[in-house]
Amino acid sequence: MRADTPRGFRGAFRTDDDARGVYAEAAGIGQVVPRAVAVPIDAQDVAALVRWARATNQPLIPRGSGSSMAGGAIGDGVVADLGRLRRLSDPDRGERCIRAEAGVLRGELSRHAASAGLRFPVDPSSGEFCTLGGMASTNAAGPHSLLHGSMRPWVLALDCVFEDGSSSTIRRGEPPPMEVPAVRRFMRDVHPALVGVDFPGSRRKVIKDSSGFAIGVYAQSHEIIDLLVGSEGTLAVFTAVEVALVPVAGASASLLVSFRDLGRAADAAVAARESRAAACELLDRTFLTIAAKAGRPLPVASETEAALLVEVEADDAPAAAASVDRLRALFRSLDAADSIIAIGPGHEAELWSLRHAASPAIARMDASLRSMQFIEDAAVPPAALRDYVLGVRSVLEEYQTPGVIFGHAGDAHVHVNPLLDVTRSDWRSKVEGILLDVTELVAKLGGTLTGEHGDGRLRTPL
Repeated sequence: MRADTPRGFRGAFRTDDDARGVYAEAAGIGQVVPRAVAVPIDAQDVAALVRWARATNQPLIPRGSGSSMAGGAIGDGVVADLGRLRRLSDPDRGERCIRAEAGVLRGELSRHAASAGLRFPVDPSSGEFCTLGGMASTNAAGPHSLLHGSMRPWVLALDCVFEDGSSSTIRRGEPPPMEVPAVRRFMRDVHPALVGVDFPGSRRKVIKDSSGFAIGVYAQSHEIIDLLVGSEGTLAVFTAVEVALVPVAGASASLLVSFRDLGRAADAAVAARESRAAACELLDRTFLTIAAKAGRPLPVASETEAALLVEVEADDAPAAAASVDRLRALFRSLDAADSIIAIGPGHEAELWSLRHAASPAIARMDASLRSMQFIEDAAVPPAALRDYVLGVRSVLEEYQTPGVIFGHAGDAHVHVNPLLDVTRSDWRSKVEGILLDVTELVAKLGGTLTGEHGDGRLRTPL
């Protein structure tokens, strides 16, 4: 069923096949052709669109840059592209915060904050093109979440459009806006059932969790903003976000360390967190092989099963150097094969560029192999990380499917991209088998199916 143009809507509204085709996909593996595409020009236009959607019973799918891996930005409804909401305030040095409309890119905000000597430390790898609205919607994270945490605690305020088209700002630490019917109903009917309840999901000992609604967090904080962050567009449409900032780090240093055993690398990643590392990325042998074939080899020995790329932050360069030396000694005690230290912005950027350059290379492999992100975001309790990565490797071997294991191992959160030969007739059954077996493994280990990407359409059925 196609949608008619909303009355009073001032932005672009298209129902032609070309526009619908463009918005049928995002960064993940899903594909759903929408009924229409709407591109509002401001928050008032968003409210008009929501009122029309309610009156005509049209589903709305809010969308930022389409960097969603889990299918949260696609659907059989009207895709609302919020990319034209681009106003960005000057950073407030005194309050250490900044306000951005939902379509502002994280990279833009980061550079703007840096002009005031401040930074926003939530840094997904898609940071140059993901939006602040999308980051709030999925409770996004990134490498430096190891030290600084995921999106939720950094969100100070959200400008929201609710299901009837009413608008309000939900601000941390302030009473909920009872003039909004949806908020009033929530406080009357739902809040009493959540407060003080021990929800099973809240007992997970994972460090990062973007699965489901954060009812366990809300039960403790009583902050509606905590429930909204990570709600993936299902409770309200975000039109602007205010986030907290911190001063730029005085200095940093990085360390690339290799291991001949994947399990020992996992143990070392957990130890890096306990040693207050700012970031700790795991790169397995498949990742390293792909990087080398792409002409961006990491400087590790050929027998390396996994490498860790670790960063520390400190007040000054001597303190950073001392901290990374301590980590190097720690890793040696955990059977590290060799290591390389990078100190100074130039050397560190060169080392980390090897990590970032390899990810696009995964998508440029043999045309018969497809990198499929369907088990790409599980997180487990740190004590279970070794069992998880070895278990995933075992599942992939059982299905005779290579796969890349990499990501934020310091958080016990790794990304897994199986590499499927789509010329084989059984590739779809392999996807289903791998998904179910890894899901069972995650549940057995007390983990979560999504640490930072959100459930989307991919994981909701699970």
